[in-house]
Amino acid sequence: MEYFKKLVGERIYLSPKSASEEEIEKFTEWLNDFETTDYTGRSAQTMNIRKEKEYMDNNYKNDSSFAIVTIDEDKLIGTVSLEKVDNINRIATLGIFIGDKEYRSKGYGTEAIRLILDFGFNYMNLNNIDLQVMSFNERAIKCYEKCSFKEYGRRKQSVFVNGKYYDKIYMEVLAENFNESYIKNKNI
Repeated sequence: MEYFKKLVGERIYLSPKSASEEEIEKFTEWLNDFETTDYTGRSAQTMNIRKEKEYMDNNYKNDSSFAIVTIDEDKLIGTVSLEKVDNINRIATLGIFIGDKEYRSKGYGTEAIRLILDFGFNYMNLNNIDLQVMSFNERAIKCYEKCSFKEYGRRKQSVFVNGKYYDKIYMEVLAENFNESYIKNKNI
């Protein structure tokens, strides 16, 4: 796979997605794994190579959708994006998942979020970035809180996963609350 070091951190970099056959196959594998999809709200969907390619072709025209790649091995481990970008109101929604199980709960998601927040606030001039997370996903909630996100709302029993209903939690971070610099390859 061809990756480009757009946003470089300590252990990972964010690259524009390649939409190569290999990348599409890897995402299709992850999107058919309950250990990934139960946490993204996509377990009731099935994904095949054709659908994933179509999804990438239609949705990854977004300039803020990245592959998460390890620096030491150039290994694809997940994806992070700023979606629903509204340049007038200066808002966007964060989306992320670490698909490679070996890299979960080791700080890679936190690093990817900090890189994309730095990019969103300091290069895209966004003011508010929000996300949605299911109440049972305590690992993600702790990660988001580490990255300065705060809960601003909750929709009760609005997500159905594996026979049970869960709350959907809404979180956000404002530019004024994000004061760190995480992108290592900045020029100025």
